[in-house]
Amino acid sequence: MTHQSSVSDPRSEFALAIVRQLRSAGFQALWAGGCVRDQALGIVPKDYDVATDATPAQVIQLFGERRTVPIGASFGVVLVTGTSRRQGQVEVATFRSDGAYVDGRHPQSVRYCSAREDALRRDFTINGMFFDPIAGTVIDYVEGLEDLKRKTLRAIGDPLARFSEDKLRMLRAVRFATTFQFHMDESTADAIRLLSHQITQVSTERILQELKRMLAHPARHLAFTMLHNTGLLPEILPELYSGPHSIISEIPVLQSALHKLESVRFEPALAILLQHLTHHDSSSTATAVQPVRDLCRRLKMANEETDAVCWILDSLNQMDHLASKPLHFLKPLLAHRNAAELLAASSALAAARGQPADDAEFAWHYLSRHSQSELSPEPLINGSDVMALGIPQGPQIRNLLTIVRNAQLDEQIQNRDAALALLRSLATP
Repeated sequence: MTHQSSVSDPRSEFALAIVRQLRSAGFQALWAGGCVRDQALGIVPKDYDVATDATPAQVIQLFGERRTVPIGASFGVVLVTGTSRRQGQVEVATFRSDGAYVDGRHPQSVRYCSAREDALRRDFTINGMFFDPIAGTVIDYVEGLEDLKRKTLRAIGDPLARFSEDKLRMLRAVRFATTFQFHMDESTADAIRLLSHQITQVSTERILQELKRMLAHPARHLAFTMLHNTGLLPEILPELYSGPHSIISEIPVLQSALHKLESVRFEPALAILLQHLTHHDSSSTATAVQPVRDLCRRLKMANEETDAVCWILDSLNQMDHLASKPLHFLKPLLAHRNAAELLAASSALAAARGQPADDAEFAWHYLSRHSQSELSPEPLINGSDVMALGIPQGPQIRNLLTIVRNAQLDEQIQNRDAALALLRSLATP
């Protein structure tokens, strides 16, 4: 592996320049962690980290206060910003050895040390390598290259110790193993099974972040299976395993649906997992998806994400016999910003259950033949038009507007004159 593979990338050039500047000032400096792993796998790194024996104060002095941010100076981490947006930012971390972990996430203290000691405190062998971008050589104290060749995800040292230090590493282990489609080392998997009940010590925000990344990835079905098998899923989503609607009997269907799901977003995958929580017998849409909304709120999901998951679930229950439903039902459904995610979830669930995806296929075909302006045209009338006929404010105005709007979507009326004529006929006693 050499630096030449990413020579045209401004971010890697900036990371190389940082190494050169640190070296010229008499310090050791190497690329570290995920960027080394990604280059070894032939993946262009999303970002670059530099490890050095320079202290945070020395890094700040060398690059200047205007270009540095001590984001984790107590842990030896300084962010160095490039001179252009294309160069991005590079985390420069001092070689360190961690003290005791007291909160399941962060060391109580750190001490600066050698590159080898720094590698040994990291999480997984594939993330524990260094790269000298000037010499073009990998520095590997943890057999990370061997594990990459073997396609193995293995904790560095004692996995129980690594996961006890930082509980989030258990979720990261599942994400790395499944997104790279690596085999998880048995002792690493055993340690996760033993400590899975402690994952809730991690903040909800960090758990959600990892879960979203797994469910947005094409290997989401593998992540779901591994989360279930290691005991992590019952801890982070206990709602799936409680009450009369436990997913236990549905595991094969859910695995298959997640495998067949074609989406780059996490919301349809989460909707598939949570489908059994909806109350199908509820007369109210809000009541039907309330358990899901409660779960999303517990996970501290953004309102827009929660609304997307709930809308997909509510709409899945209305997808039957789409071709026979009126246009005033079909058009708003397909005009919705999450329509593509709904159809992806519907197709995946149908395939997983061995059923034809007629409704989703009809919807895709209809979508391909109609523009957004045809699906959601500007209304022909508004509330002022209704009140101009002497109708007082109240629910009657909304009812009349809905009737006229439905007639417009059903293509029974095409212009404002026709809409006003229909309105007058409806308003006349």
